[in-house]
Amino acid sequence: MSEGRVVLIVEDEKTIADILEFNLKKAGYAILKAYDGPTGLEMALRDHPDIVLLDIMLPKMDGFSVCRAIRERDSALPILLLTARGEEEDKVRGLELGADDYITKPFSIKELLARVKANMRRTLLEASREDAGELLAAGALTLSQSRMEVCRGGAPLELSQREFDLLLYLWQHKDRVVSREELMEKVWGYEYYGDLRAVDVAVRRLREKLEENPAEPVYILTKRGAGYLFAEG
Repeated sequence: MSEGRVVLIVEDEKTIADILEFNLKKAGYAILKAYDGPTGLEMALRDHPDIVLLDIMLPKMDGFSVCRAIRERDSALPILLLTARGEEEDKVRGLELGADDYITKPFSIKELLARVKANMRRTLLEASREDAGELLAAGALTLSQSRMEVCRGGAPLELSQREFDLLLYLWQHKDRVVSREELMEKVWGYEYYGDLRAVDVAVRRLREKLEENPAEPVYILTKRGAGYLFAEG
């Protein structure tokens, strides 16, 4: 699974960066390292890693700014925030800026490896690539599984990897309400490490791109207390 996969660690505390490098190499990943925000941003855009482990508290340019800058140039690169902060607003802010996930220090290596694995390219998308002939359509939306492309009114939308995963899963299960727990397991790729708020933030970001009026969605509907339902628009 990890063969040939490259992890970029952006962490200013060298001891932590070295510990992460040791354990990720042991798990089979190749490693790149940066110790400040601008260098991490340059390497993320230049070296095309498979995932970025991004500390929030960085010299010269903080992790939030790096995350935002990456997302402006690359909608698909998975970003896992590393933070020692416990404030809830920091976690939500990171997700709203486009991070795929976060993990709070101190964390176990087992948990970190699980999250890295889960945030790599989804097996769901790998399966979708094999489905080259299938094109989904609903209202003004079309979704090409083989090209991993979503269009509204014929115009391509800039979706992150996670947003594409999420939309595809909801679309493929449009006959029923899908719980946040199921989305966490099937789209995020883990059951007990996930924070369900990540699902809500991802749905909100997805609506902002899909819907004419995100406050009154016609494609992704909330079923209070139950989950989300994809509608035909």
